[in-house]
Amino acid sequence: MIRISQLKLKVGHTREQLFEEIIHQAHGKRPVSWQIVRKSVDARKKPQLFYVYTIDAEFENEKKLLSAKKSKWTKPSVSNYTFPYSNSKEAGMSFKEEKLEERPVIVGMGPAGLFAALVLARAGFAPVVFERGDCVEIRSEVVEHFFETGELDEESNVQFGEGGAGTFSDGKLNTLVKDKFGRNHFVLKEFVKHGAPEDILYEAKPHIGTDILKDVVASIRKEIESLGGEVHFRTKVCDILCEDIAGIKEDEAGKVHEQEITAGRQNSQIKGLLIEKDSVRTKYPCRNVIFAIGHSARDTFSMLHEKKLFMTPKAFAIGVRVEHPAHLINESQYGKEYPEELPTASYKLTHQCESTGRGIYSFCMCPGGYVVNSSSEKGRLCVNGMSYHDRAGRNSNTALITTVTPEDFSSDSPLAGLEFQRKYEKLAYKIGNGKIPVQLFGDFMKKQVSTKIGTVTPSIKGDWQFANLHECLPDYVCESLLEGMKAFGRKIKGYDAEDAVFSGVETRTSSPLRMERNKKFESNIKGFFPCGEGAGYAGGITSAAMDGIKTAEAIAEKILTQN
Repeated sequence: MIRISQLKLKVGHTREQLFEEIIHQAHGKRPVSWQIVRKSVDARKKPQLFYVYTIDAEFENEKKLLSAKKSKWTKPSVSNYTFPYSNSKEAGMSFKEEKLEERPVIVGMGPAGLFAALVLARAGFAPVVFERGDCVEIRSEVVEHFFETGELDEESNVQFGEGGAGTFSDGKLNTLVKDKFGRNHFVLKEFVKHGAPEDILYEAKPHIGTDILKDVVASIRKEIESLGGEVHFRTKVCDILCEDIAGIKEDEAGKVHEQEITAGRQNSQIKGLLIEKDSVRTKYPCRNVIFAIGHSARDTFSMLHEKKLFMTPKAFAIGVRVEHPAHLINESQYGKEYPEELPTASYKLTHQCESTGRGIYSFCMCPGGYVVNSSSEKGRLCVNGMSYHDRAGRNSNTALITTVTPEDFSSDSPLAGLEFQRKYEKLAYKIGNGKIPVQLFGDFMKKQVSTKIGTVTPSIKGDWQFANLHECLPDYVCESLLEGMKAFGRKIKGYDAEDAVFSGVETRTSSPLRMERNKKFESNIKGFFPCGEGAGYAGGITSAAMDGIKTAEAIAEKILTQN
């Protein structure tokens, strides 16, 4: 196999033309087989637009070809991930039928919990999953009902339920996590196996879209169940049951220090969970639990804090969603007369503000998408962005956010960032009368409530009304937005138009805390494995899924060692 990089063809070419170009590059030799490894758009010389490919191709007598193309061609280095642990079939049945306490338990079925359960089920560990929300089929109906009526189900919504918060998002799959073991590609291949389009395997900025992602998630769950795993929906973990063990020491203030965790010392052992289903609470015995909860599981964070799970506050970011016409972004990225076949354009913007000393940047950009009401608590409101697979909506939106750190919080409690989020979500709910508060950028500059829309008609899932967003954001965030919009207008013409639409508030960008864990992925509570985005170890669908796989490896190793 030979890897051919920087193979460039004009936008609009056919697959046959791509094949012919491979032959041309190989001095007339036809490949035995070939596949696209990466595809991206090169728009640096507008209006000339190109697709740039990386191709893996198999030829006869490859040594001779590699010698002739020393600087341009390479041998590909491909890491195919394999889960490193396995139970025998007999051991797997024993886990399911006889050793209830030894079966691995997973709390939360977002990307981290989903992939942890998948690899454990395939390896014969018969995992048990508890998800507080609904299965994705019912959840979709519940969410649509919320968009239409504003009636919030606090257990099943845009944040909670099968698939996690990423199910009702753009479904972006790019990640900056280094991946020498091939877990990233494994995740993408599993998505394709369960119904995602094959192009996510090679697109530079892959995404699935919420419409397809729902079916993919359901398909993975069905495989987990077919392999002996159990998935319990509408089942909330209300408490963890622990027993003291000799080990970690607390200081005079009753705090456990991070160095104690990283050194592997622990002060208690998990022995079960208190779960609630249909208003009935029962004890479920277990000794090894992956907590893959989302970063909106605030009641669970509070419970774990009371149980003295070691957590630390961490930085995250808050701001607004901003909408522009999709064609404005397309023209900026591709040029005025761009071909229709090009994907709806995305962008990434950053600026260091002189006025506040803080950075402002775009986040979770949704080409041709929608702003969605992503609230999970009554009396509080936050927004997110969502796209369908075709990204054909009239507007493109992104979060424009500014980082906040523990120094901005009102205390040094691990839950201080959570309370910071709640404060501004409560204000957003208040000024919008329970609806998404919306303001045109021109009126944001004047600190006045908008009275009518301009050329940008909001694309919003859920009710909205005009309000003054200065009333639900810190002053330094507002100042950063004002300066950032002007700076971004110098990069994308029309970006700072006065009728660009702001929606607030965006607060759930990442977890406001981290659950500390040691090198074996355990916390100060033995058998408690923090995992994924809510625990502070991921920042998106793919990275969360990868962390779920790594945590599953750790729990499998422990179970096999003990048994």
